[in-house]
Amino acid sequence: MKFIKRNKRNTAGSNSDIPFRLNFLFFIVFLLFAALIGRLAQLQIINGDKYEAEANSGNTRTELRDVERGMIYDSTGKLVAANNTSRAITYTKPLTVTNGEMYHLANKLVGYIKVSTSQLTATNEADYYLAVNKHQVAVDKHISGATKLDKSTLYKEEIAYIKRHKLTANYTSRQKQAAVLYSKMSGAYSLSTVYLKSSGVSDQEMADVGSHLSSLPGIKIGTAWSRSYPDGSSIKSVIGTVTTEKQGLPSDKINQLLAAGYSRNDRVGSSYIESEYENVLKGSKSIVKVETQNGKITKEIKEYGGKQGDSVVLTINAAFQKKVQDIVYSAARSAGAGNAYSPGAYAVVMNPNTGAILAMGGASRNLSTGKVTENALGAINQSFVMGSVVKGATVMGALQQGVITPSNSTLVDEPIKIAGTPTKSSWFNRSGGTNMALTASDALMVSSNAYMMKLAMLEGHFNYAPGKSLTMSPTVFNTLRAHFRQFGLGVKTGVDIPGESAGYEGPSTKSDIGKALDLSFGQYDSYTTIQLAQYMSTVANGGYRLQPHILQSIRQTNPDGTLGATEYEAQPKVLNVVPATSAQWNVVKTGFYKVVHGTSNYRTGRKLQDLKPEVAAKSGTADTFHGTTPTTMLSVISYAPYNDPQVVVAVAFPGLNSGSESAINLNVAHQIYEEYWKMVQSSDSYK
Repeated sequence: MKFIKRNKRNTAGSNSDIPFRLNFLFFIVFLLFAALIGRLAQLQIINGDKYEAEANSGNTRTELRDVERGMIYDSTGKLVAANNTSRAITYTKPLTVTNGEMYHLANKLVGYIKVSTSQLTATNEADYYLAVNKHQVAVDKHISGATKLDKSTLYKEEIAYIKRHKLTANYTSRQKQAAVLYSKMSGAYSLSTVYLKSSGVSDQEMADVGSHLSSLPGIKIGTAWSRSYPDGSSIKSVIGTVTTEKQGLPSDKINQLLAAGYSRNDRVGSSYIESEYENVLKGSKSIVKVETQNGKITKEIKEYGGKQGDSVVLTINAAFQKKVQDIVYSAARSAGAGNAYSPGAYAVVMNPNTGAILAMGGASRNLSTGKVTENALGAINQSFVMGSVVKGATVMGALQQGVITPSNSTLVDEPIKIAGTPTKSSWFNRSGGTNMALTASDALMVSSNAYMMKLAMLEGHFNYAPGKSLTMSPTVFNTLRAHFRQFGLGVKTGVDIPGESAGYEGPSTKSDIGKALDLSFGQYDSYTTIQLAQYMSTVANGGYRLQPHILQSIRQTNPDGTLGATEYEAQPKVLNVVPATSAQWNVVKTGFYKVVHGTSNYRTGRKLQDLKPEVAAKSGTADTFHGTTPTTMLSVISYAPYNDPQVVVAVAFPGLNSGSESAINLNVAHQIYEEYWKMVQSSDSYK
């Protein structure tokens, strides 16, 4: 019973606590609601405008980031232009950031990395100085009417004042390094990423920066790339160059590239192959969605990882290219040693059946200093009066016009005497003591100038007689040049390298009519060395003028950097066909064969006669001038084997001493053939 009573008392006591507990709970709920209402009041009434502005300041933008450039290979698959990757420290600039913030970030970062100050300018130092607000205020006090000047003018005055008073003269090494970093940061575009240090980043620097990224806004650890040349830099004169991030877009193409979606600081091909195939090599940039709040980057999401550029395979054999370049360079130095006006030398090696360029060699010589430098592309952008090499085109034109035929082409070589002008003659018959009857093929063999002049006069409907005035119509210039152009002389070849020259045409008025005779044997208009190669290729393949090309194929780049699947393979492109019969072609080809292997003592290509397989050729000599000083051009065009053409070699040596008999043109061609049959194609099946 006692137990039961005690239980009732306890139960009654518990019931009496219920109101108290409920009241306490209501009080807690009241406090929570009061706090919530207070917070809402603060958010919506007191700070409502502030938070609304912050909410509206959030933004999402898409940023495009650079990828590695495609690589370049030679015809054998050897890598000739690669990418060196390296660790890098980068900075992504926020939408809004003050100069002071970048100043403090630069100062902090130099505690972890070292950067070169070799490119630091006085303006960079002054910019860094002005980033401190009190410095700017102090400088502005010394500038008259500072408050009334526009920003651009005021900035110029500020920089000038700092330089004039040497306010940065006592900068320490650390401050100078910070100024370099500040310059790169401040020069970046909003949300763009720039390299602060892209080479020589040490393990310690990586560790120091990596462990402090949370306190270095915008700073990241990444990778950078730069072009390298595993086979040596000689190939660079053909491949061209890529701009640095600092150089950015070339000034002459900036509007075009900006319209194509490039950024101003993008690295692009600036010359030759790198420029011509920029769209192939550049790849596609990665796409990163950048979220910002109050101008600060809060999140980055990679939406597309980008695609490395495709690789380009060239038609040139790198080892052979180097050998040809060495041959031409050495010969140019040798020629320049005794020739004050020799501007250099050039050579092109080409496949006459495809138009593929197998090698280009070139050297330029500074006439003031005598220094010789590599310039392979001079073969496409330097033009010269080439001399007698054009005579094959002159003969073919006369055959097409019908003034001679394959079975009736005999004319007498004799000095040409036109009233009122100096006598013009062939090199072996200056006085008329060696007059001889020549067929067209034999005229090519001995390089008769008189024969070519007579062809021009026949085409100009002029009946020549010694001492008679030359009354031809100036339309003969057009006739002769039309013959030359069908072979590629005097017109751009279409080679897939920027900067090609079309050559130069001399005046062709009635008062210049005597020059038409000079034009017929190659001593008037000027041509490039690659035009000579295209011309001889057209002869060698039987009349198809092919577009020269240095691109062999475009290949995908595998993830490991090796060559991938073929996306494009270059095919021969016929620009025009020379309309001629097999009998007409035989006249020209026989003449070119006789230049080397004929029986006349006057044949001009005998130095090539020992080559196997046999070579057909046409040498060229032109009387030229440097100012008023007489000089000589020596050139040669050739192909081999004669009965199954596989390779064309064209060589040009301008500005030699007047009357030079050095045969340097033939010697260089001889050396190139020897190396070709060793390095590119076996000659065994042709011997």
